[in-house]
Amino acid sequence: MGKFYYIARNSAGVKKTGVEEALTQEDVVAKIQDKGLIVVNVIPGGSELFSGPAIDNSIKVRIKPKHRRVTREDLTLFCRQLSTLIGAGVTILMSLEIISKQVASSKLYDTSMDLKKNMESGLSFHEALAVHPGIFSDLWINLVESGEASGNLAVVLSRLAGYLEKDAEFKKKIISALIYPLILTTAGIGALLFLSLKIVPTFAEIFKSFDIVLPFLTQVLVGISDFLRKYLIMLFLLIGIVIFAFQKFIQTKSGRRSFEKFKFKLPVFGEFFLALNIERFSSGMATLLESGVPILYSLEISERSANNLILADIIRKIKEDVREGKPMRASFERSGFFEPMVIQMVSIGEEIGELPQMFKRIHSFYQEYCDTFLTRFVSMFEPFVLVFIGGIIGVMVVGMFLPIFELSKIGG
Repeated sequence: MGKFYYIARNSAGVKKTGVEEALTQEDVVAKIQDKGLIVVNVIPGGSELFSGPAIDNSIKVRIKPKHRRVTREDLTLFCRQLSTLIGAGVTILMSLEIISKQVASSKLYDTSMDLKKNMESGLSFHEALAVHPGIFSDLWINLVESGEASGNLAVVLSRLAGYLEKDAEFKKKIISALIYPLILTTAGIGALLFLSLKIVPTFAEIFKSFDIVLPFLTQVLVGISDFLRKYLIMLFLLIGIVIFAFQKFIQTKSGRRSFEKFKFKLPVFGEFFLALNIERFSSGMATLLESGVPILYSLEISERSANNLILADIIRKIKEDVREGKPMRASFERSGFFEPMVIQMVSIGEEIGELPQMFKRIHSFYQEYCDTFLTRFVSMFEPFVLVFIGGIIGVMVVGMFLPIFELSKIGG
């Protein structure tokens, strides 16, 4: 005979808890139902699960939250911990109880408690997640629903955690690759402004004391310096207004669509943006299909998850064709968005019934392409910026010393 802790509700919806001794969980469920109660959860081990020293410390001692908002890292860690605990045989309710005390986000703590509360009231896990659409995306909800239906929730959550981890790692690579060029550009612009606002005016005052005609290059530099000193604040305000207007413009559907078309048509970078969107799409599709989500639902989730309106429209058309029984290859080819390699791999995946594996290969290919592109971009950008900034500074130095050369000739 073993002890089982149970959570149940009576006909009025009032929560009832207690401990029953029985051979199996099924026997406990039968005993509780004989009492006229509706079973919510049965946890092997009895009340010691809530009072034992090992679990007691993890549940009752709550780590002080570090921030309010829910970050991508918070959700990734939450998913990984959840998959680990459920895979170890811990119930969802107990897992949420343990994890909630360890999260760094106070909002995620409140959400975890609400998930637990909603599940105790009778909701399934995916239904409880759907109550918080601002935190858990359609990808979360549909994958969890698939895991609950198949009885492989731990496996599905592990795949979701893997997807979130790879996605976060890839975004960190992009940010890390762009930080150095941004710092280099900012430092270069700062040096040019310092020369224009401090050094050039000092030389200009010195040249005024000499009765000479300044060389054309020096006159241009002094004119630029005077303009910046008079209108620099207005120039910054104008740039700010332009940026604000641009942000408002791309917040509209037509503006965002126009900007996306512009990005795809950029020389060199257009191919990168195209590859980036295909990488995100193929990664999501691989995760969804591998977790048992039907193709139509997978396409629907990918459509809603797409950060690109053009790609979202293409996915919607593919979904409509699939619903009508048409092959995906024709839809991919007709879109004009995907390269022949992608079309061919999708076609093979359809024929042999290995679409998830094919989407994984597409994802791996384009992720490697984006990594390589960023590495080459940074390696090429550094010397270009150094030469460009160095050239401008050299021209400014020459322009400032030309009048001195003229004076030396006159003096000689």
